[in-house]
Amino acid sequence: MGEMADPIQFKDEGNKHFQAGEVDKAIECYTKAIKLCTEKKVLAVVYRNRSACFLKKESYTNAASDASKAIDVDAADVKALFRRCQALEKLGKLDMAFKDVQRCSTIEPKNKTFLETLRRLGFRHNPLTTFSTDSRVQNMFDILLDEEMDKDKKEMAANNLVVLAREEAGAERIFQNNGVPLLLDLLETGKVEMVLAAIRTFAGMCTGHKARAMAIIHLVGIDKLCSIMAVDNEDIALATCDLFQCINDSLTGGDRRFYGKEEALVLDASKDLKSILMALLEMVASKKVSGHGRDQALNLLTRNVPRKDKKDPDHSKSLFTIDHGLKKILKVCGQIPDLPDQLPMTENTQLIASVLLDKLWDDLRCDPERDNYREVCDEYIKGKFDPNDMDRNIHAINALSGLLQGPFEVGNQLVGRQGIMEMMVALCGSEREVDQMVAVEALIHSSTKMSRASFIITNGVSLLKDIYKKTKNDKIKIRALVGLCKLGSAGGDDYSMRQFAEGSTEKLAKQCRKWLCNSAMDTRTRKWAIEGLAYLTQDADVKDDFVEDDPAMKAMFDLAKSKDKTILYAVACTLVNCTNSYEKKDIMPELVQLAKFSKQHVPEQHPKDKKDFIQKRVKRMLKGGVISALTVMVKADNVLLTDQTKEMLALIPLALEGSAIGKVRAAHALAKIAAVSNPEIAFPGERIYEVVRPLVSLLHPERDGVQNYEALLSLTNLAGLNDKLRVKILKEKALPEIEQYMFEDHDHIRQAATECMCNLVTCKEVQDRYLEDGNDRLKLLVLMCVEDNEKLQRAAAGGLAMLTAAQKKLCTKMTLVTLQWMEILQRLILHDQPQIQHRGLVIVYNMLNSDDNELAKKLMESEILEILTVIGKAMDNPKRQIVIDVARTCLVKAMDLGLIKPFTTP
Repeated sequence: MGEMADPIQFKDEGNKHFQAGEVDKAIECYTKAIKLCTEKKVLAVVYRNRSACFLKKESYTNAASDASKAIDVDAADVKALFRRCQALEKLGKLDMAFKDVQRCSTIEPKNKTFLETLRRLGFRHNPLTTFSTDSRVQNMFDILLDEEMDKDKKEMAANNLVVLAREEAGAERIFQNNGVPLLLDLLETGKVEMVLAAIRTFAGMCTGHKARAMAIIHLVGIDKLCSIMAVDNEDIALATCDLFQCINDSLTGGDRRFYGKEEALVLDASKDLKSILMALLEMVASKKVSGHGRDQALNLLTRNVPRKDKKDPDHSKSLFTIDHGLKKILKVCGQIPDLPDQLPMTENTQLIASVLLDKLWDDLRCDPERDNYREVCDEYIKGKFDPNDMDRNIHAINALSGLLQGPFEVGNQLVGRQGIMEMMVALCGSEREVDQMVAVEALIHSSTKMSRASFIITNGVSLLKDIYKKTKNDKIKIRALVGLCKLGSAGGDDYSMRQFAEGSTEKLAKQCRKWLCNSAMDTRTRKWAIEGLAYLTQDADVKDDFVEDDPAMKAMFDLAKSKDKTILYAVACTLVNCTNSYEKKDIMPELVQLAKFSKQHVPEQHPKDKKDFIQKRVKRMLKGGVISALTVMVKADNVLLTDQTKEMLALIPLALEGSAIGKVRAAHALAKIAAVSNPEIAFPGERIYEVVRPLVSLLHPERDGVQNYEALLSLTNLAGLNDKLRVKILKEKALPEIEQYMFEDHDHIRQAATECMCNLVTCKEVQDRYLEDGNDRLKLLVLMCVEDNEKLQRAAAGGLAMLTAAQKKLCTKMTLVTLQWMEILQRLILHDQPQIQHRGLVIVYNMLNSDDNELAKKLMESEILEILTVIGKAMDNPKRQIVIDVARTCLVKAMDLGLIKPFTTP
């Protein structure tokens, strides 16, 4: 032995000693082999063998450790798994041992040793007790209260409570088992994961249950919840905001679930709701609140104060908020981040405050209420003006900017007050950059009305030009440029109402394009250049220049694809302007003559806004890559992609009317949009039904594979929405084409067609086609369930699951189309992907429920019963719970049919 240096020799020598009962010598050989071995597979075998030696010596910790090392190399090493199971059982870790033998019996379902161990451990592990909600809650409490338990297990237990709290039984058990003090302790830890888990558990407990929501408010305290939402952590602020929303919905009846006698415990929630409203208003202007907390407080007020239905006569919350909080909201709007001692804020805080101001204004019902709103704003703005304190002056002007971005009518009226516009113009001439920044932004927001624009053109253009030329601060320079752009476009697309001299707007646009193409600047600064173009492209000369400037167009499209999605609205405006996609009413010639006779102004169209010029611009934009940019824009986060932006994108003519090539391109663009985004958002209202026909037109042999593929993806999305859309797809005669692509050689196209069919099988017309004899439709679907492509497997199994549920005859027919049906079914229910395994189990249940007693009996006499038993006895697991539940349902159905008995050996 001493002369050997080959690990294989040491391994073989160890095997001989083990067989001879010389365990210590075997361990010695295996240990030497481990030191010399470099090949993973051989090393795994040696560890597995040494694990057996340690089991013989009753050294169970070492045995489990060695077995684990072997399993790390090969997770399906059934010998190593069973040895670790034996070691863990001796160590008293029954739950871990139970999981190992479960895996063993899944790999080798007929192994009697594994099945016997599984049953024995199952009873000792007491799965029936473990499955109960009460036991699961208590287990989580025990882990969290154990001071010696490691951090990871505590975090897992806390997150398990979140899952339990989302079910009524779990939420009630946590509450009844004195869970609130435990959750309060988690809040006190200050650890982000623990705080989040506690807040989310509270949210689950409060959802839809008035009595618990009321109790939790009093046990935890509104001030405590506000202090948590005030911390400088976006996730915690958002989670606490969600908790407040759950409480509000439960107490106001927004969540309409009914819990019987528990509701009688809550006599009147108005006092608590008022306390929450007051607490949120206090948060709005508190220096102790972080920017994220302030955002969520404002968001909660925006969601819950203004009426959702204007027919509701009660708008007292809005009136209360205006009386007690309007000045606080204005204070937020007036903050200047560049000055010291300001409220903590995020980039979005002031915009959110403006939205709230607008919603409150819109919720008012009569003139006296609106007059009061204006008076509060007027009093606040005037109260901030101070000739000796410039910081107070710019605070007032910034608050006015907030009003101009919210209830414009109120802001516009205040701008008209004596001295305010003059103050804005004077601030432009200040030597302080912060004064110039605030003043320029206020001028931009206030120059929407023609009268204001005329005033500023007369009094402030020279100042804006001076600022633009003299300042070295890029942030101010670009804002001044945008201010000039907005003033230059004040006449809109009315050619006769140009504000500046001929050629001036083109010069401004050229400067914007120059800034836009300057990649050395940060995205946030460059997006102001697009803001300027969004105004200036109302002029047809500017439109023509822009679409001919390929670098500028590419720069804008690249910015539209960047992470900063706040730029999307300006990009959409620019695209709409360049393509003349805005709605414009036709003016009757008679009315034009009448207006001229009465000396009224008649808008005049720019010569370059005629159809030929528009078509030319659209062609240039298609060539420049507008479709790719639009696809990314529509795919953007829904919160950032506003309704108005989506509407503008939907109006853009992606191809020329009447052109065959244009129609294909337009249909392909629609397919790209519908394939990567929610179609209900991209095509709101009835427009979604108009999309079906152009998408079906792409399912044609003359179209290329990419067009076929993306059309199938988009039709899949549409078919998944509602019956009306599914019927529309069938009426457009898409079904034969979709079936044809299911036989396609290309994997992606075949997968997309099968996914589409999976969403269509709920239609009776589709089911009837599968019931027909003399075709291979059902056989194809069954055989697809064992393809290597998991997505294709999932789609085919999903289609089979829905078909066999809808048509019981298909359960029997499925067994006739191929002799391998039983093997295919077993592979599905043993699949390591829970989604595919779930679909396979549903098919099994449908067969048991098909009224074909012989088929059900055949299933229960096969290995499927053993597999169902193993899955059904598994511990509850949120990631695989749906699979476990269906397996148990199958076993219950088999018992109901008298095919198996409870607690019998399979």
